[in-house]
Order: sequence, then structure tokens, then C-alpha cells
Amino acid sequence: MAATGPSLFVASTLVTSMAGNSGRNRCLSSFRAMAVSADQKSSPATVSTRSTENGRWLEEKNRKGRKEEEELTSNIYSNPQEITDEKGKTLREYFQECKDLMIQSKAGPPRWFTPLECGSHAPDSPLLLFLPGIDGMGLGLFKHHHKLGKIFEIWCLHIPVSDKTSFTDLVKLVERTVRSKYKRSPDRPIYIVGESLGACIALDVAARNPDVDLVLILANPATSFSRSQLQSLIPVLQVMPDQLSLYLPYMLNLVSGDPLRMAFENAAKGLMPHQIVGELTQDLVAMSSYLSVLADMLPRETLLWKLQMLKSASSSANSHLHAVKNQALLLCSGKDQLFPSEEEAQRLYHMLPKCEKRVFEESGHFLFLEDGFDLVTAIKGASFYRHGKYLDYVSDYIPPTPYEFKKIYESNGWVLAVTSPVMLSTLEDGKVVRGLAGIPSEGPVLYVGYHMLLGFELAPLVLQFLMERNILLRGIAHPMMFTRAKEGRMLDLGSFDTYRLMGAVPVSGSNFYKLLSSKSHVLLYPGGVREALHRKGEEYKLFWPEQSEFVRMASRFGAKIVPFGVVGEDDVGELVFDYNDQMQIPSLRTFIKELTEEVVHLRIDASGEVSNQDVYLPGVVPKLPGRFYYYFGKPIETKERKEELRNRERAHEVYLHVKTEVEKCIAYLKEKREEDPYRNLMTRLVYQAMHGFKAPVPTFEL
Repeated sequence: MAATGPSLFVASTLVTSMAGNSGRNRCLSSFRAMAVSADQKSSPATVSTRSTENGRWLEEKNRKGRKEEEELTSNIYSNPQEITDEKGKTLREYFQECKDLMIQSKAGPPRWFTPLECGSHAPDSPLLLFLPGIDGMGLGLFKHHHKLGKIFEIWCLHIPVSDKTSFTDLVKLVERTVRSKYKRSPDRPIYIVGESLGACIALDVAARNPDVDLVLILANPATSFSRSQLQSLIPVLQVMPDQLSLYLPYMLNLVSGDPLRMAFENAAKGLMPHQIVGELTQDLVAMSSYLSVLADMLPRETLLWKLQMLKSASSSANSHLHAVKNQALLLCSGKDQLFPSEEEAQRLYHMLPKCEKRVFEESGHFLFLEDGFDLVTAIKGASFYRHGKYLDYVSDYIPPTPYEFKKIYESNGWVLAVTSPVMLSTLEDGKVVRGLAGIPSEGPVLYVGYHMLLGFELAPLVLQFLMERNILLRGIAHPMMFTRAKEGRMLDLGSFDTYRLMGAVPVSGSNFYKLLSSKSHVLLYPGGVREALHRKGEEYKLFWPEQSEFVRMASRFGAKIVPFGVVGEDDVGELVFDYNDQMQIPSLRTFIKELTEEVVHLRIDASGEVSNQDVYLPGVVPKLPGRFYYYFGKPIETKERKEELRNRERAHEVYLHVKTEVEKCIAYLKEKREEDPYRNLMTRLVYQAMHGFKAPVPTFEL
């Protein structure tokens, strides 16, 4: 039965001195209570969990930590292999925190709390409400608190074990919080992260509040409860005795996941066999040590109540799906043992109008507790983080953390190893040097160059800029990487998450303006799709519009324009089945037409080949890899020519000059690579075998 009177979740009952000898309380010092009863109408009040002196000490420590972190981040990208892994909390810590929280909150209504470890967020950070699953603890994001706390104000919902608040009352509780926060900050989005049961609550709240800007992040929603094996447990639990000895092994398996899969994951991290056994043993010991915690979290009576609530929650959420118009991100697990989550995500994806989905094939139901999952990375990669009503790809962008960069580097490591890229740049005096010393340090800088087939050059280019110069290239990308028809043939948007994580923005005049005005380093390919999807015999041919497109905008902000060329695509693959070949086959011609109609049409007013923006997948036969070569020409200054370049004719002259410089860069590389004794992969491997595989491979004489 739901509580009917107002009640405050007093922090002093949760926190004890760190010097105390009560082990069960040591984890609770990481929480700051923010609590209301199910019927309290005012917004949650913040209650300090430390003395004023300790609070000042902690604030000063956090400030120093943030400063040190910023200084470290400034040059951490140079050695991705040396970036340490982010050490998340362990399963043992999770159960200990659950145990401590249960001990101190045996009764009372549902309440909000903020984990102290979330740190200090920016004043304009959006609010994130976490709605737990069937356990009700509210600790489901405990592995993500630190990172989330940097970009969100976080409130977690805790439902005491003995509480019997109905699903409808839980919805009303969350709704009151949402309405209160919306009233205070109507121009700021409110994020709701819901797990299974919490996802159903989030959907109902969204349906009831269409005027509120809610961003839903739903993990394995319980909307598929009618097709879940959990439904069959209800009649069993109704006749089962209070002792859960028969049921706990089942729960243990669900929570811990597949032990063999865990072992393989550890092996993939490079652990030796004895380490694998050791870590796996620790996990299993931790699980067996907290069987009593599982029993306390979900005793028979509570579990039966929760399952019946899931049934009503699923029914209610499904009946209101038609009213949900909010932006939503579905996170589904391929190995969910509780719900058919992957199938359900596909159904919801088609029912919710502003919905994206991401599938994690090797994950189980408790996605947020798995080591390989990062909620912040998922939100950033899907372009779901924003401060206002609309996403601003420039001001809302958050650069990759060192660890995120390391993961991206590792996923593209084979490209760097196979192509062994050579980077050349030009100093102010015109001297060509190896490396990126000639690249301007301060923006705005506009890099204009040739787009190789399928954008082969992108990964080494962007990664090398960060590693060598700590410069993040903000690429101007085709809108197909940001929007997709739900019934279309294009790749899922998840395929482009890495590009968005590394700063790509959809091509538009306003985005170009914002990037230059923020003094960014901008990567632009005037040849676009036509150049990246060229035909046979068109390698290293520029397909630029007749009229200039970027010079006047660059001069407005005094941006330096750096022309560059890239060669090497013909050394890694041979184009054997191109656009012209495919257009001769009726079925493929129809496929190309349908594919092209799905994407946003660019340059509809252009003439010539550049206007042919048809999208197709070229057939390429791999070769024994050669080498990639990049040459950045001397920067072209526009700062002192702002007035002059307002004239279209003068701007067009600079445009043609840039194009000529790009062609010269390409010609220079094509000629000089013939002198490279290490152009072939085999010669590079021999060199590295003699000098170490981390040793830089020489190239031609400059």
C-alpha cells in the first residue's frame, strides 16, 4: 500500500563517520539524500551528508582533481597504449552498497537520492532521473555515476523493499518531479533513464506530459513482459513457501551472466590464465557471499508484488505508446535472459516516431552493470546530449575522454598498422617536414582536401592529429550519418557513432559558421559523395563545384586554409565493380535509386558531375597493402584579406588557388612515393621485425 503522508529521507540515518567501525556503513558515505514521499508535491531537497568542514575539503579536493585531470587530458592522446583503463566498480561493491542501502531504508515511501560520487556538474547541466528495474534499489548506474555526474545533475529513485506503491503512484511521483523541474527550467531537457520496469514508468510519464521536453533512454524495457518467461513465475510464486532456496540459483545466474563469457572477456583483455581464474573466482565468491542480499532484495512476497506490477506496467505503457512523441534511445541486449529485448526494441523502434536503437549483442539483461558498457559513450555517440530544446552539434559537443579515444584507436589499430601512414606538412618558410609541425596551432583552421574512395583516409588522419598535435578535427559530414528512414536500406546510424563521437557534424551553413566562430579545426571535402564514391579510373581526380563554397565564410573569421592531398587508395584495393557497372543491372539500378532517395539531397542546384550524388556500394578487391601518404600544403591566410574576399570574384580566385594546391599535393605524393623503399607492406614488416614493431618506419627523402 502506498504511503499517504509526506516523508523526508533523512541523510543522517544513511551516513556514519568514515572512522566508524561499522563495515556495513562504509559505502553509504557516497550518497547524498534527496527524498520525497510518493505524495510530496515539492521538489526534492538536498541534504548534506558531511559537516561543513568536510564539505569544503571535498569541494577543494574535487576542484584540484578536475584541474589535474584537465592538465592530464591536454596531452594524454599522444600514447593511446599507455592510457589506463577506466576502473569501474566491482560486483562485490554493488552488492555491498545494495546491502547498506537496504539496512538503512527498510521502510518508507519511494524517494530520490543523488550519489555523492557524481561530483560537481556544470550549472546548465540537464537533469537525469534514473528509474530502476525490478530490484528498486536505484543503484543500477553505480558504474557510471562518476562520468554521468560531469555532464548531468543526477537523481536516482529508490524504492524500499517493503514498499508497495503501485505502478500508477510511481508514475505520479516521477511526473510531479518532472513538472516541478520543468517549471523551473522550461528550456532545458530532462533525461529519464529507465531500466525494464523504469522504462515503462518513463513511457507513461512521457505520454502524460507531451509539453515537457523529455529525453528517454530505455534499457531492455519491460513492455515485452507478456512474452517473457517471468510471467510464468507468478503462479509458481503464489504457491511457493517463503524460503527461496529453489529460486535463488536462478536469480544468481540471471545477475551474474554466463561465467564462460566472462572468462572469454577477461582473456580478451590480455589476462593470463591464472589471472582469469582468479578474477572469475572473485566474482563467483562475491556472488555466493551475497546470496542473502539477493534474498533480502527480492523476498517471495516482494518478488510476487514486483512481477504483478511488471504485468500492469507493461500493459499501461503499451496502451500509451501512441502518445509518446519524445526523443528516445533504446538500448537492448542480445543475450537478455529475462525479456526478448532485441525483438522488443525493433517493435518500439517502429512505433516511437523519434526513436533510435543500439543493440549490444553479447550483453545480458542488466546492461548497466556490465564492464563493457559505457552509458555516457552511448549517449554521446548517438548525439543525444544537449542543453537546450534543440541539439547544437557545436556547443553541445563533448570531446572523447582519453579512454574513449583509446577504444577508438584500438578498433582502428589495424588500419594504422597496415597502412603505416606518412604525414608531411609545410612550415611557414615553405620547408616540407615529416609530421604535423607545419599545422597551425590556433584556430580557426579549415583543412580542404581530396576524399579517397569510401573515406579510407579518415581514421589515420583524425587519430594522428589528436596524438601528435592534440588537435580535434571537426569533420563536415553527409547528413546520412545523422538521419535515417526507419524503413530504409541505409546502414543503422549506430554504424556512424564513432564519427559523431569524434566530432563530425552534418553539413550545413549554420554548422560551418558555428565551427569557425568557435575557432575549431574544420575538415572539409568539397568533392563530397561524388568524390568518395568515384568510378574506375577516377582515382585522385577532384570533383569540386564550379562556384566557390567556403572561401568567403573562412575569410569572415580570418581562418587559415590548409590544402592537402592524400594518396594510397590504389595500393590497398582495386575498384572492380563501380557505379557504371551496377547501373547496367536492373535490380541494382533500382536499389541505388531507392538508396539515394532515402538520403538528404545536397547540391541540387549544382551542375556537372558534382551534382550526381547517387549513393552506392563500390565493389573493391583488396590488395597486399601499400602505404597512405598525406601532404599538407602551406596555410593560406585570409585574416588580412577579409574586405577583399567579400568580393565574389576575389573569393573565387582563392577557391581555384586552393583547388590547384590540393592537386599539387596529390601529384607530389604520387611522384615521391615511388622513391619510398618501405611502400610495400612486406618491407615494412621486415623493418619492424628488426627495429621493433613500435618503431616508426622511414619513408622517402624530403
